[in-house]
Amino acid sequence: MRAAVEALAGGTGPVAVDAERASGFRYGQDAYLVQLRREGAGTVLVDPVDAGDLTSLADVLDGPEWILHAADQDLPCLRDLGLAPRSLFDTELAARLLGREHVGLGAVVEETLGLRLAKDHAAADWSTRPLPESWLVYAALDVELLAPLREALAAELASAGKAEWAAQEFEYVRTRPPRPAKVDPWRKTPRAGRAVRSPRSLAILRELWTAREELAAELDRTPSKILSHHALVAAAVARPTSRRKLAALREFSSRQARQHHELWWEAVERALALPEDQLPPPHAPLPPGELPQPRSWARHHRDAAEALEVVRPAVRDRAEEIRVPQELLLSPDSQRHLAWNLGEERASGRRPTTDATSVARRLEDLDARAWQVEQAAPALADALTARF
Repeated sequence: MRAAVEALAGGTGPVAVDAERASGFRYGQDAYLVQLRREGAGTVLVDPVDAGDLTSLADVLDGPEWILHAADQDLPCLRDLGLAPRSLFDTELAARLLGREHVGLGAVVEETLGLRLAKDHAAADWSTRPLPESWLVYAALDVELLAPLREALAAELASAGKAEWAAQEFEYVRTRPPRPAKVDPWRKTPRAGRAVRSPRSLAILRELWTAREELAAELDRTPSKILSHHALVAAAVARPTSRRKLAALREFSSRQARQHHELWWEAVERALALPEDQLPPPHAPLPPGELPQPRSWARHHRDAAEALEVVRPAVRDRAEEIRVPQELLLSPDSQRHLAWNLGEERASGRRPTTDATSVARRLEDLDARAWQVEQAAPALADALTARF
């Protein structure tokens, strides 16, 4: 580690950074390998599990610009290690701002530099120790070309007049706080939405999901490897009233499911014993600041629905004109909140102000970046004024 830190400190320019997780194998999103490359220092691969104190590494990385691809995926696990950038350049975001159709690292490298990256171990279990030599080579390639890729994309951004847009987006990603915890995450179990409807079935789903989550954390394994999503849904639908009936479900016949059968039955039993007034409601409560699903607006919030019918096409058309994805010009959440606020004002008998200055102020209140306000506000104002 001392030699690696000295090498990185003696390098020049930005640092290319990547991290490998063990998604699909381990619980959580911890980093199991950190790749670093800097001009004059070469490539450094760090095992964060066994490397010990990373303070010296954090110190040497606290200053130079970081280059990452899809930074929002790696920054959380890197911050958990005490590693954080002062500034960054995100090659995936740059490609999106440039209107690239394919923005995976391999596609961007090939289109920009004419080189093809080997992607043989993308879904590997990076918690494996020791890591095979071929995996280490693959991991090193992920940072090998980030610096020249950054230079090429930066030149394209400048030529397209989008360099400042990119700088604002990079800083937003760097400083964005962690996403708040989801309300009732068990409701997001795949295929549960349509199949599990009654409060009692929802209670079974919740108890099984919670039991599985706690066991997964204890065993440090991804939850679906312990008990499949299909099993949770099947039990919730069937509502078995005995251990035997639970064991008879096809989805509980695997060796892994049978290994913890008593735990699953205890979860089902708890759900069956709950009094009616403690059963979960059919629909999840809305988190603070979250809006109802737009598909319900036409029935219950007609003015907001009409506003959304104006906002979405206006953002889409402007995004096509400047060749950026619609969701990057203005996030879907911001589009919904803008329409909702306008609709609520109209429903209360007030006439919403929709001139360009007022719309710009509304977007600023929704935390839109300056470039987004500049590009979206006039188009939105024109469309809304014509309709409202």
